[in-house]
Amino acid sequence: MHLKLAKSPPAEQEQALLEFVLDNPVNTEILRRIPDLPLPQGMLVSGCLYQSVWNGLLGHDPKYGILDYDLAYFDDSDLSYEAEDVIIKTCAAAFADLDADIEVRNQARVHLWFKDHFGLDYAPLTNAAHALSRYMSPCNAVAVEPDAYGNFTIHAPFGFDDIFGFVVRPRTDGTQISTSSYTEKTTRMKTLWPELTIVPLAPDKQHYKCV
Repeated sequence: MHLKLAKSPPAEQEQALLEFVLDNPVNTEILRRIPDLPLPQGMLVSGCLYQSVWNGLLGHDPKYGILDYDLAYFDDSDLSYEAEDVIIKTCAAAFADLDADIEVRNQARVHLWFKDHFGLDYAPLTNAAHALSRYMSPCNAVAVEPDAYGNFTIHAPFGFDDIFGFVVRPRTDGTQISTSSYTEKTTRMKTLWPELTIVPLAPDKQHYKCV
């Protein structure tokens, strides 16, 4: 039953994804508050979204296994750490009542710290959604962007089949992948959601050139 939407039309998958995402009360509250915060292109991304889908399809608590909630925005007017830190602290205060670890990152700054953190080159991004094209696995690449009128834009450059098919596989089209990070993340996922199919990195494809 958990694969019932694996091959459904994209529009049906998109609607189901949003419903499962909003079944998680933490997602709902974050999305509701984003438009009131100084977050250009503010959007909720990745794990807290697709893992909410898995939880819904498997009958788990919506928050089961979700380590943190990643909130992305894009502001290239000031690329200093100090400017980003002001936003991080503003969001920490705004979400202080939520029992969740909320990670806020300016996607305009990622190229400044990525190599030091992961040891891999990273070209500058052009907008917040652009970051999704660099994620390790197609199933990771999903975002929900709210507006001030209660509407949502879904960003999913690789579609939804891997999310609803419970498949985690590495990108192989030029995006850099950290072997250790991919292994660590997929090991944890398989432990929490054993229904997943994990595709390992090929031995000769450990890292890919950034595009």
